[in-house]
Amino acid sequence: MSSDLVRVTLAANPAAAEAIRGLLETEGIQSVRRQTDFGAGTMDGFSGGEQEILVRAEDLERARELVDGG
Repeated sequence: MSSDLVRVTLAANPAAAEAIRGLLETEGIQSVRRQTDFGAGTMDGFSGGEQEILVRAEDLERARELVDGG
């Protein structure tokens, strides 16, 4: 993926993040998830807590439409 990644949304946890990523993937939009500073340390070293969903800048508008249910 390009280094020009932007945040589409926040997910409450890794499972929710993967569900969002699956939705984006079905529409051909690549994404990554990244643990937020807020989520860090919430699961004793495991990647839990709040997660950012990031996409390429050129995919942002369509990704937001999908995530927001539009």
